[in-house]
Amino acid sequence: MSLTKTLMGAAAAIALSAGAALAEPALIFDLGGKFDKSFNEAAHTGAQRWAEETGGTYREIELQSEAQREQALRRFAEAGANPVITMGFAMADPLSTVAPDYPDTTFVVIDVSWLDAPNLRQVAFAEHEGSYLVGMLAAMASESGIVGFIGGMDVPLIRHFGCGYAQGAKAVNENIEIVANMTGTTPAAWNDPVKGSELAKAQISQGADVIYAAAGGTGVGVLQTAADEGILSIGVDSNQNHLHPGQVLTSMLKRVDVAVYDAMKAGEDVETGVFTLGLAENGVGYALDEHNADLVTDEMQAAVDEARQKIIDGEIEVVSYYENDSCPVLNF
Repeated sequence: MSLTKTLMGAAAAIALSAGAALAEPALIFDLGGKFDKSFNEAAHTGAQRWAEETGGTYREIELQSEAQREQALRRFAEAGANPVITMGFAMADPLSTVAPDYPDTTFVVIDVSWLDAPNLRQVAFAEHEGSYLVGMLAAMASESGIVGFIGGMDVPLIRHFGCGYAQGAKAVNENIEIVANMTGTTPAAWNDPVKGSELAKAQISQGADVIYAAAGGTGVGVLQTAADEGILSIGVDSNQNHLHPGQVLTSMLKRVDVAVYDAMKAGEDVETGVFTLGLAENGVGYALDEHNADLVTDEMQAAVDEARQKIIDGEIEVVSYYENDSCPVLNF
């Protein structure tokens, strides 16, 4: 069982320092909550797996505002937690400030790879590679020749998802149309299922019959509306196939759970540096299970698995949005 405290302000943040267990790992969830059925929940799954296998406990915080990021980092470090695991690129600036002040604490950050500190483990993912595969599936499943992409906060990370998705779809059907929308420009975009539903309805009105949601908790609204309207959706980060069996074509798996589990398992000895997990490392992929077995044919699976191996072998290059600051096949 984990020890959970939720930051609600400065007083609660100070309370974090009370009763800390020595070298107990800590997990800071990003905005949207640990049960967002996506990014944060994948982290929660990994932490729970570690706790169940080892009998250990960990401390966790569900942030309620941007201002609490640095508070949580400092209080956990002062309380002796190690490692301190943080979720999301928005932790980059707070970590660049806090990490040097606690050289004996190892901080682990998911979705950051550009910071320079010796006590940081930075884990990034090749989301464009996994998104390429689900883009192929979307194009093969589409009957209208129009597929959709709904992102959360409009940041390079989410454009990275969308660019890979568009390339995979175009690889199957060069004439396919991809309709793309972002939910917003603030962190609220990660937890707005109503807006996700509205965007899904708009894309359906434009003819989209498969929609990929890379939007955290907002994506729950996309998947729900797709199911209600009788079209297919694609989940993200966690396996979301079970949310609407027979209506979720697949989910682009981003193994945040493994990254968190491995960090907790290593404990204070976790290796620092920058690590990128792609198809070759099984860091990303697509979900097949009993909930989408009738949607993905043997031929579809064979085509995607062949592409997966070619990407690993370098025979197919999936263009990275990060490297180009643009996408050759999709205008956002």
